[in-house]
This record gives sequence, C-alpha cells and structure tokens, in this order.
Amino acid sequence: MTDHSGTPSGEVTPGGGKGEPGLTTVVGASAAGTAFEWYDFFIFGSLTTIIARHFYADVGEATSYILALLTFGVGFVVRPLGALVFGWFGDKTGRKTTFLVTITLMGVATVAIGLLPDYDQIGIAAPILLLFMRVLQGFALGGEYGGAAIYVAEHAPVKRRGFLTGWIQTTAAIGLIMALSIILITRAILGTEAFDEWGWRIPFLLSFFLLVISLWIRLKLHESPAFKRMVAESTERQAPFRESFGTWKIGKFVLIALVGIMFAQGAVWYAGYFYTRFFMERVLKVEVATVDQLILAVTLASAILYVFFGWLSDRVGRKPVMIGGMVLFLLAVFPGFHALTNAANPALARAQASAPVTVVADPATCAVQFDPVGKTAFASSCDLAKSVLSNAGVSYDNVAAAAGTLAVVRIGAVEVASLEGTGLDAPALKAARADVDRRIRAALTQAGYPASADPAAVNLPAVFAILMVFIVAATAVYGPQAAALVELFPTRVRYTAMSLPYNVGTGWVGGLLPAASFALVAWSGNIYFGLWYAVGFTGVAAIVALLFLPETRGRDLNTIGD
Repeated sequence: MTDHSGTPSGEVTPGGGKGEPGLTTVVGASAAGTAFEWYDFFIFGSLTTIIARHFYADVGEATSYILALLTFGVGFVVRPLGALVFGWFGDKTGRKTTFLVTITLMGVATVAIGLLPDYDQIGIAAPILLLFMRVLQGFALGGEYGGAAIYVAEHAPVKRRGFLTGWIQTTAAIGLIMALSIILITRAILGTEAFDEWGWRIPFLLSFFLLVISLWIRLKLHESPAFKRMVAESTERQAPFRESFGTWKIGKFVLIALVGIMFAQGAVWYAGYFYTRFFMERVLKVEVATVDQLILAVTLASAILYVFFGWLSDRVGRKPVMIGGMVLFLLAVFPGFHALTNAANPALARAQASAPVTVVADPATCAVQFDPVGKTAFASSCDLAKSVLSNAGVSYDNVAAAAGTLAVVRIGAVEVASLEGTGLDAPALKAARADVDRRIRAALTQAGYPASADPAAVNLPAVFAILMVFIVAATAVYGPQAAALVELFPTRVRYTAMSLPYNVGTGWVGGLLPAASFALVAWSGNIYFGLWYAVGFTGVAAIVALLFLPETRGRDLNTIGD
C-alpha cells in the first residue's frame, strides 16, 4: 500500500521526507533511549550482592541474597501491568508520547534507589521503599520495549525490518555494558571497600544525566507513519483490550507469541546473562570483579549478534533463526555448565569427583533450604547440615535415614555428624550452628573443596568461550524477535497485543529465573538442578514455535489482521 507520494506507507526514506526524521535518526533515537532504560534496570541486577547486605540485614547470607533476587524479580513481575497500561495508551494516543512517559518514570525511580537510606538507618522501611522503586521501574519498562520496537518497525522498509529492529534488540546488551562499565570504573576509582559502603549509589545517581539526554533525543521524534495513517483512515472506535484478548482471531497469536517465542526468550536470555553470573559468583565462588569482566566481555561480543540475527531473519525467515537458538541452548546447557565448573573452579570440580557429598537424614526433619521471608529457623540436625552446604555452594545428594536419626554429612569417606538444634534457645542454637559449620567446612577443606575459586586457576579463555555459546543462543532467539512480534499484529492493537506476551515472558519467565533456579538448587542440593527451569520453558517454546508459529517475514504492517 502506498501513500500519495508513492512511498510505501509505514516506511521512511533514508533522508527523511515530509518533515519526518530519517531512518538513522529513528533507529538511533529509539535505541539510545531504550539502552538508557535497560541501563537503569540492569544496575540492580549487577549489584544484587551489595544491595542484599544494605537492605536485608540480619536474615543470614543465603536468605538476604534470595530476598535481593526476589526484589530484582519483582521489577519483572509488574512488567505485564505496565504493558497493559502503556500498550493501551500507545494504541490510543500514539507511540512517541508513550515512551516519553515510560523513560521519565524509569529515570526517576532509578535515581531514587541511589538516595534510599539502608536497613541500618530506617529499618524495615528500607526494603519496602526499595521494593516500591523496583515496582515503578518494572511498570515503566513494561511499556518501553513495545513502543521502541514498534516505532522502528513501522518506519522500516519491509526487507530491512529484521536488521533495523535488531538495533532495538541490541539495546539490552548496550544497557548492560553501560551498567557493568560504570560499576567497574567506579569500583576501581573508589576501591572495593568504599564502593561496597557507599559508592554503589553512584551508578544509580548517574541515571539523572542519562534521563535528560534520553528526553532530549526523543523529543526530536515524530509519530510513526503507520499510526498516523491508522488515525486518519479509522472509522471505528478502538478497543485494544477487547480485540487483543477477547477475540480468538488475535488472541490466538498473543498465546503463540507468549509460549512459542517469549517463553524461550525469557529462559534463554536470562540464563545466558544472569544465571551464568549467579552461578559463577555464588556457586563457583569466582571473584566478583572477574565475573563482571567476563560478563562485560561476552556482552560486548554479543552486541553485534542481535543485528546479525535480525539481518539473517530478513533472508531466511524469523522462525528458523529463533528455533535454531532454542535448540542450541537445549543441547548446550547441561554440558556447558559442567564445563563452566571445570574451567572456572577446577579445584571444586576435582573435589566433587573425588569426594562427593551426601546428606543422610530423616526426610521428615529436612526443610527446603529456601526461605524468601526469612522466618524459617532451620534448627533440625538436617537443616543445620544443609544450611552449611547451601551457603558454601556445595552440591550434595540426599539419602533417607530412619526416623529420628541424627543427620550425618558424608564427604568422600569422611562422616561428620550434625547436631540437633530443635528446642534450643537462641544462644544455644547459634552455638550449635557454629559448631556444625566449623566441622563440616573443615572436612570440606580436607577433601579439597575450595572456599573460593583460585584466580590463577580460572581458565578465562575457556570460560569466555562457554559463555559465548549461551550468548549466541540468546541472541539468535532475541535478534529477530522484535520484527516477528510486530508482524504478528495489526496496527490498531499492535502495542497492546505484543507488549503483554513480551513482558510476561521476560518479566515472569526470565525475571524470576535466578530466584526460581536457586530455589530448585536449594530444594535438590544439586548445583545443576536449577537449569531445569530454563530447559522446561525453552523446550515447550521450541515445540510450540515449530508447530504453530507462522512465518511473518515480509508482511505488510498496514494490512495484516485488517
């Protein structure tokens, strides 16, 4: 379909035209603003360990970390709500105004986190305020991605839509690069002690300047041609919610987008970028600075891959590229994480092979080593033993013992008896816990289990190569995704219809992946068991995409679904 000038409707010539910005301005402005929002969002994930100490004091190391992960996840949980609100707003009033609002809300919330007093200053009010700021961040980001992806897609030529929207996909990597770079630079200037004490606030506060820049860039944009055409030609009242979710004609594609695309994107992307980070830092005990540098390196290497896979999808189709990424992840995930252990902490890998750990206990006395509210006492002999192993990041098997039996930890051929803490007063329980901790850790050390990864023994090239396998899978799934989602839905409901599945997939499946996977590890005792979370969602997505996802490459955005 063409407009009166003969230019395909919904496309912008490279130099602009009719007072419109050119493609370079459209893509650059949209990508820059979205990158700044991802920066705001990722600072928190990159500083989870420090935030746990400042806002969740007095609940124990493992529990504080879990609570910080859940707070990180809350920002994702509310994203579908932001998608619904801003999706409706964007379909009714336009793309440009909507993402001006979302970026302002995100920037204000991020700066506020940098100003919050911590637990030692205002007690329980500190984590409550932190949680509220994360809710605001997630709410804003719920409306951001859909607006930016749609805005670029509705300007892009049909044959370059995957390539150009690939630049929006790469903003997640750019935002993460910015976050990690600023954290590394700030830590290097201040020193680790000062950074952990107060310098962690600086990356949050710098968001004020990014907000000003983002608003200045986006104020230069005009509304998208496809949206203006729809407004000019529409004779019916828009009902984005009813049409997107209340009719099977479009509702079925919302479901396909959610299960066939977004389940995999949430699982593969967040496993590649965030669970690998958690695994190296928390389980393999690699130095935080080394982990930051590795994640920064793979993120830098990944930035162009989003654009490449978007470009590739313009030639071979969206569907084969995304399914290829899913299959690669499924094939690589378990051998890849085992290889990661061997490369990053070879002493731990040797100890696991030569002196496997087993907890022999009455199952009725064993609680799951996962306490999101910080109220479980973990006082039984089984719990005291498992708490030590969980905090040490040691993988163990479980063997059932007779009822009432005192728990025993077998480390190779050595047995360490636990103590029964049930019924003890607080000082006695604390002493018992300390005694069990001391004896089990001594036995672990004797068996060769390292307290942390030896920096000199970390095989950095091998770790980088392993991480890149996961990143290639993630970028193959994510690169063509914006074009595929935009092409599934008609203009009048596009913002609403694509934003909800996107944010459910990334928000609920992806955002909760670190906490859910850690909970599975805590439940099983096996450090690799948490990977089943990502495998399950990715496997379902691959099957649904293969059977039900239509190929959308080349579709006319002005006519589909009308």
